[in-house]
Amino acid sequence: MLTREELNVASLGEPRYDSVLNLSTTEGDGLPDYVPDETRVPLRVSIQPGFESEKDLTFERAGARARLFFDPAKCYAAIVTCGGLCPGLNNVIQSVYSELHYRYGIRKVLGVRYGFQGFDSDRGLEPVEMTPAFVEPIHNFGGSVLGSSRGHVAPELIVETLERWKIDMLFVIGGDGTLRGAHAIAGEALRRGLKISVIGIPKTIDNDILYVYKTFGFDTAVQEACKVLHCAHNEARGAPNCIGLVKVMGRDSGFIASYATLAGNVVNFTLIPEVPFKLEGEGGLLTLLAERIKGRGHAVVVVAEGAGLEHISEGEISYDASGNIQYSQMTKDVGIFLRDKMKSYFEAQKIPATIKYIDPSYIIRSVQAGASDALFCNDLGRAAVHAAMAGKTDMVVGLWYNVLTHVPLAAVVSGKKKVDPASQLWLAVTESTGQPLRFLTEDKAKGSS
Repeated sequence: MLTREELNVASLGEPRYDSVLNLSTTEGDGLPDYVPDETRVPLRVSIQPGFESEKDLTFERAGARARLFFDPAKCYAAIVTCGGLCPGLNNVIQSVYSELHYRYGIRKVLGVRYGFQGFDSDRGLEPVEMTPAFVEPIHNFGGSVLGSSRGHVAPELIVETLERWKIDMLFVIGGDGTLRGAHAIAGEALRRGLKISVIGIPKTIDNDILYVYKTFGFDTAVQEACKVLHCAHNEARGAPNCIGLVKVMGRDSGFIASYATLAGNVVNFTLIPEVPFKLEGEGGLLTLLAERIKGRGHAVVVVAEGAGLEHISEGEISYDASGNIQYSQMTKDVGIFLRDKMKSYFEAQKIPATIKYIDPSYIIRSVQAGASDALFCNDLGRAAVHAAMAGKTDMVVGLWYNVLTHVPLAAVVSGKKKVDPASQLWLAVTESTGQPLRFLTEDKAKGSS
């Protein structure tokens, strides 16, 4: 359980300069206000019996501060995007740059090429000096204008490069692996006594960042996944005894699969990493699926890429350069595994069936951000700049109860956010699909679509 101290955000020192934003310090005067450091956001809006100690746990609220640690006229900044692609990356880059350049008047902003690799001079990836012309159109495109990569680069080397480039603040845009790297970079800079602000901006369509309600890219991913599920439903209804099987991203957390199920309202079985499932026998997925086919003649199944690892032996699991399970390279990709299992099972049961398998993973993550994510990315970028200018470091800008917050990176990287099988979210999913809470009971999958 967290303590109050673990939610305290690190600072480079006492702010020394008045803000250049000309906001108000008087509440109720009809002008936007600065946010005092003492403004807090509660960790819990309701406290269950036995958790009374959590009532004192709060996050620092994000927003512009009246006093700055850095002198904007003498400040250099850098932006880096790491990990897989995600809708909204360019929106965040544009927002961070625009706030730095137009509002604070920062002299130089470097864009680091291809993730943390861009800090390694041996790779020959020189940074780009960003300009208004460079960032002006980038929100219209998916991907990252700076490029991205996975893999470890020593924090000592990164800090040495930041010092050589005379960088005062680094904005790190990425998921859990990237934020672990940002935490190490901030720690190394502090250890050396360098006044470099390191601010994380949480990026992942999986929405699995701890103490962050929603990450940018998630809304767009759900929106795109819904389109695919409706296509799978059309395919399933277009042939007798047809199953539309869709795999979506979600290594360790089934948020995309769960929310797309609820938003699309055409799914009969949702499989996520947090809920192991039985394949055959009474209450098993295949048994229930066969009952669905006999009763309705079609079905839609959505599976998160990390679901069903209990059916795949450890020797067949591979890992990428960031230490994440590399589902796309495994011998038994869960989508193909389920497709083949379904085919064999229906043949053995002498039930004629057609299976249409769809894997839209890389399409979903590389599209342009939707309107909701575009707005969110702009807010995150501005809040990140405000935090850096005030001398905050080793933290991430998050969203909690619809309020932007500052969360220490140490807390964020201490675990992953997952779908709780006992939550109202999972209950809603099972009520929408008609599947049992667990595939280990005699409940029948009813399905309404």
